[in-house]
Amino acid sequence: MSIEEFDYVVVGGGSGGCVVASRLSEDSSTSVCMLEAGGPDKSVFIHAPIGVVAMLPIPFNNYAYKTVPQKGLNGRQGYQPRGKTLGGSSSINAMVYVRGNKWDYDHWASLGNPGWSYDEILPYFKRAENNETFRDDPFHGTGGPLNAAEVRNPSALNRVFLEACAMKGVPNTRDYNGAEQFGSFMFQVTQKNGERHSVAKGYITPHLSRFNLSVRTHALTSRILFEGKRAVGVAYTVDGVEKQVRARREVILTAGAFGSPQLLMLSGVGPAAELQKLGIPVVHDLPGVGENLQDHIDHVQSYRTSSKHETFGVSARGGARVASAMPEWKKSRTGLVTSNFAESGAFIRSSPDVKVPDLQMVFVIALVDDHSRKLHVGHGYSCHIEVLRPYSRGHVKLASRDPRAAPLIDPKFLDDERDLNLLVKGVQLQMDILEAKPFDTYRGKMLYKVDRNDTRAIAEDIRNRADTQYHPVGTCKMGPASDRMSVVDEQLRVHGLLGLRVVDASIMPTVVGGNTNAPTVMIAEKAVDMIRGVQAEASASASIGASAVKPAAVVA
Repeated sequence: MSIEEFDYVVVGGGSGGCVVASRLSEDSSTSVCMLEAGGPDKSVFIHAPIGVVAMLPIPFNNYAYKTVPQKGLNGRQGYQPRGKTLGGSSSINAMVYVRGNKWDYDHWASLGNPGWSYDEILPYFKRAENNETFRDDPFHGTGGPLNAAEVRNPSALNRVFLEACAMKGVPNTRDYNGAEQFGSFMFQVTQKNGERHSVAKGYITPHLSRFNLSVRTHALTSRILFEGKRAVGVAYTVDGVEKQVRARREVILTAGAFGSPQLLMLSGVGPAAELQKLGIPVVHDLPGVGENLQDHIDHVQSYRTSSKHETFGVSARGGARVASAMPEWKKSRTGLVTSNFAESGAFIRSSPDVKVPDLQMVFVIALVDDHSRKLHVGHGYSCHIEVLRPYSRGHVKLASRDPRAAPLIDPKFLDDERDLNLLVKGVQLQMDILEAKPFDTYRGKMLYKVDRNDTRAIAEDIRNRADTQYHPVGTCKMGPASDRMSVVDEQLRVHGLLGLRVVDASIMPTVVGGNTNAPTVMIAEKAVDMIRGVQAEASASASIGASAVKPAAVVA
């Protein structure tokens, strides 16, 4: 069996893993190996922003998971896309750059996680960022690896949406990632020069020539290797051949809200009784692994419009527009192909007494129906409304001992009635905006018509059609050891074990009020400082082992 050794082994090449591997390998005396189950991020569907359509429920750079049947969704199975390529979900997502609300991080700190208040994490958002719009700004950074830009060629319909929001008491906010989140806006996007700027593109691609960084793609990690209570490496397979890679210092899990708890449980770390049922030897009984799953429940309303308007659609005119836009994008990286579809949005409050926005709107310049699994001839526009801080809590469990098998994902959407009640309010507020005067000359028939004042009908429509907004978190919850359901401490070290951390969205104790890619990058930036701090302490006490092997960089 092939066995190699590095200082750090990073499992997962997504938003967390790319940051950790890149930053740690900045030190030429430190060797890093990063393993990614998917392939390289070479597809045009990744680099062309319009290629976000690849997030459809097909296994193309995408795990394309399904949930177990959801009682709150009338027994339907939900869709759970996750990136399976270098860059992870940042290589297939809609590219919107959202950090969440200040309140979210102060709340994390109040739950017993010192160092995670907003004032303490803001420097890491800034370190990561190169913001093309907000320069010399106290809330933003320049010169960081991850590019944040404006949508290059937005549809004129976005102005209509912003006007309608203002008419209904939702003012335009200059920077929803700054001092005030409440309001409507054009999204900032992780693009650069008209291309997707994934976390892989920002953090890994420029540094593949580093002699101390080895990036392995098509490498499926099957288990963590332990000696007693210390993680010492991982086993992985490439082309059906099992290999091992050892970690002198730490194993760092960055496989996401589904992958990280799955790998922990496959390795014998998790709820002991459940592991024993599958015949998995228990290394450490940790009941919180896979629990605390949270996701933004989301409902979409769509309206037909004429093909003459600036929307995407299934029509001769629409097809011709896209076809003619491709040469422009290839030549100058401008035009229709730079659209992420979700070009504008709003953070709103369900009532005047709510201090922190509890609902998010995402305006899309296309007909959206069941994550585009249901296509319609013609053109239109759509708007998502989502509950930002759901009360419902689900879990991720193992389906089998086979690491290739999809985990059992149960978000328990709408199990808590408060989520349904809030989403009904959100739908009503969204309809007020979409039915406002600025849309009068554009608005055609509603795809799924419902009476704005019939709350029972709205609730049933939600149960029939609502689904994820693609933001699963929380399954390796950060919290103090006194919290029996926490998995990692405030340093992201797995409770009760040595040499093992989790650095991804799974550590969020509560889901943030917004999209989760930028917060995951922040978490990873902060984790690197924590890891370096441990390294510095260890070096001072002369406990670091022999000098690192210096393998050549590889992208399989």
